Amino acid sequence: MPLFEVQGLTVAYEGTDGSATRLADISFCLEAGRIYDLTGPSGAGKSMLLRACARMMPIERGRLLLDDAESSGFTCQEWRRRVCLVPQRASLVPGTIRDNLLLPWTLKVNRDRPAPSDAELEELLAAAALDAGLDRDAAKLSGGQAARVALVRAFATRPAVLLLDEVDAALDDASAQAVGDLTASLADARTTCLRIRHRPPDGRASTIYHLEAGRLSALPAKGGA
Repeated sequence: MPLFEVQGLTVAYEGTDGSATRLADISFCLEAGRIYDLTGPSGAGKSMLLRACARMMPIERGRLLLDDAESSGFTCQEWRRRVCLVPQRASLVPGTIRDNLLLPWTLKVNRDRPAPSDAELEELLAAAALDAGLDRDAAKLSGGQAARVALVRAFATRPAVLLLDEVDAALDDASAQAVGDLTASLADARTTCLRIRHRPPDGRASTIYHLEAGRLSALPAKGGA
């Protein structure tokens, strides 16, 4: 049984410039312990698909299932904790890196879960090749550093499904490699990952989904897990 499944998803979005993007009857599944890549031309609706999976935009038709449970059985907050979207543009709050990493535990949905220790956070930062102390002012981070803090923050919550919207776009090759390693370490028996990527394949994806002209196709990825 897949950990995450999308069945017959139909969703439409109209941009501020009047352009319209529509995805119809999209179906796919994600297995635990695996990484999947999502590719396609600009404007094909890749980010829209991830937002729909995270219930961050209205769905016209279709079903989202997590561990065979319907998305309608979860509150939006609980669903987004379990199906976590990390956008391409990092969103940090004023304060230290620690403040930003622990931000999810200030929310009601996480208050019954223990927050990670400083040691655990520092281990994640090191794994993401981010050489910055927890007390560093987040406002002084570069764009690439901020992107990695946002990614580590998502990893720290241990979601069941991790949706990554080209989070390595602003990173140099070495940092992107470290982020890929960290992503691979998270994908285990309880977790799966779908990531939008425009970099060359890194061998970590078991399947590459390609979205174009409203249609989704799947190809096995050479060298994938």
